[in-house]
Amino acid sequence: MAEEQQQVFEPPESFVKNAWIKDESVYKEGEDYRSFWAKRAEEMIDWYEKWDETLVEDPPYYKWFVGGKLNASYNCLDRWIEKGKGDKLAYIWEGEDGQVRKFTYKELHKEVNKFANVLKNLGVKKGDVVSIYLPMVPELPIAMLACARIGAPHSVVFAGFSADSLRDRMTDAGAKYVITCDGYFRRGKLIDHKTKTDEGIEGMDVKSIVVRRGGNDVNMKEGRDYWWHELMEKADETCEPEVMDAEDLLFLMYTSGTTGKPKGVMHTTGGYLVGAATTMKWVFDVKDDDVYWCTADVGWITGHSYIVYGPLALGVTSIMYEGTPDYPKPDRWWEIIEKYKVSILYTAPTAIRMCMKKGDEWVNMHDLSSLRLLGSVGEPINPEAWLWYYRVVGKERCPIVDTWWMTETGMHIITPLPGVTKLKPGSATFPFPGIKAEVRDENGVVPPGQKGELVITTPWPAMLRGLYHAHDKYVEEYWSKYGLGKFYTGDGAIIDEDGYFWLLGRVGDVLNVAGHRLGTAEVESALVDHPSVAEAAVVGVPHEIKGQVPFAYVVLRQGYSPSDELKKELIGHVSKLIGPTARPSDILFVDDLPKTRSGKIMRRILKKLASGEEQIGDTTTLQNPEIVDEIHRELKDYLNK
Repeated sequence: MAEEQQQVFEPPESFVKNAWIKDESVYKEGEDYRSFWAKRAEEMIDWYEKWDETLVEDPPYYKWFVGGKLNASYNCLDRWIEKGKGDKLAYIWEGEDGQVRKFTYKELHKEVNKFANVLKNLGVKKGDVVSIYLPMVPELPIAMLACARIGAPHSVVFAGFSADSLRDRMTDAGAKYVITCDGYFRRGKLIDHKTKTDEGIEGMDVKSIVVRRGGNDVNMKEGRDYWWHELMEKADETCEPEVMDAEDLLFLMYTSGTTGKPKGVMHTTGGYLVGAATTMKWVFDVKDDDVYWCTADVGWITGHSYIVYGPLALGVTSIMYEGTPDYPKPDRWWEIIEKYKVSILYTAPTAIRMCMKKGDEWVNMHDLSSLRLLGSVGEPINPEAWLWYYRVVGKERCPIVDTWWMTETGMHIITPLPGVTKLKPGSATFPFPGIKAEVRDENGVVPPGQKGELVITTPWPAMLRGLYHAHDKYVEEYWSKYGLGKFYTGDGAIIDEDGYFWLLGRVGDVLNVAGHRLGTAEVESALVDHPSVAEAAVVGVPHEIKGQVPFAYVVLRQGYSPSDELKKELIGHVSKLIGPTARPSDILFVDDLPKTRSGKIMRRILKKLASGEEQIGDTTTLQNPEIVDEIHRELKDYLNK
């Protein structure tokens, strides 16, 4: 390990004094994970009826709090009003243009009730999947909580995704309803979101509810499209929450896999809520007077767990922000922290590196003394960025909780507890109490310091309950490599001599672009969709800001010649089909791709070539080993231009 990674940072005494968790006894308690999670479920959540069994294990399927009855919307809203906290702020929303909207728990409750009735009036019933295709506006959590209130699972589609991506996800989920908006703002530009939605749902038998945000002129199709504000004017303010079973589906979240088709990860009500609330309280050490800000988009699992369900299940005040960290100036985030006296900041290494690149002066011009805890999420954080975050943003007084988890886990899995854990820059430290993990390869558990694959060996309450209509894929993807009782994460890791976990990123063909998981197959499919492309291979290459970006190798069809114009066209084509996150950083036109005798493209070799590694490894299994030298030469020539 590098010298800077060897530094160990103790929790500040002042922090430990007031922390929820201040000693290691919780780890011992977690050894009996059934009783540990049963206790958390009693502490964190209000139940209409207590469960009969804490856990039913039937690998690869697990059921938590079986027979328990509850409602997620009730736990996020009603109970705080009943406890006299209705006037506490739930959300402070700031638009990119400086517009501010504030919602107390009472006001949020009213909006959620009304929209729940809107959905019912349009015909949404318990069990119907509702797609939500919204940017970072308050109507997004309102819609999610309204769905939860009436027992309709929601499926949020990231607003940056393309029309085709929306259609694919709605079709797979069987969704007959979509909530969208006219337009929204990004870096000062008005994005026309409604037209994109219309393309996605063209020819589908669906109803569309449109939030007015951008104020742009849009086409409203009679009988299909409805204005949110018009429906809300007529809606009743009272809607009793549905009594849901703990194992009833709360939401679907689509995530990229190693095939071109997105996977519908299923999360249920009871276990998910227990996991999100427990980790929210213990990892962020959140208190009643905190102002908490998670900078993620609600379109990703981080936003679901740590902008919506986790914070609201604890009665927390959260910031929601529509825009980017550096618009209109590079100090926008620091300005917001100073303005609202934010005490907990949770963001991605990508954003930290971007801010770091802009310079310390943008941070230092603001009073950030309200901050007491910093968090990191989305990908492994490099020690250099960790130390900058600690010293420049946190002024060496804020512990950093570097959290590892994924869409499938629903909650933090490997993370510090800030009042207990000694921190090493770049390490996510240890599994959360009640969870066991190991690093393995095909020969078994690897020794300390050796690379392997991260495997979770105990069930946890917020774990996925399968893939929507894809049992075989679920078993193959997560439970086949190391056996039914061991959850395969697909991430590489090392455990050091002190037992600290160091995450190494994806080991399969999934990229982590600025914290967004992206299947290489999805990008390859988009490239091959273009008439000029015969074959494509996409790999992830390191990027200073985003962590990883896609790099594409393209074999053209006969009659087409490589050109800068064609390269731009192909990059634009990918952006249109999937979304800007998937845009290749660059494309190299090649005559052929390195393949095994069975025809499998050797992406491992292509990745090493694109990353500039000299040691390519064994090429004897290739049917065309000469192509490796040819691509190597072409890359060098291209980079030297």
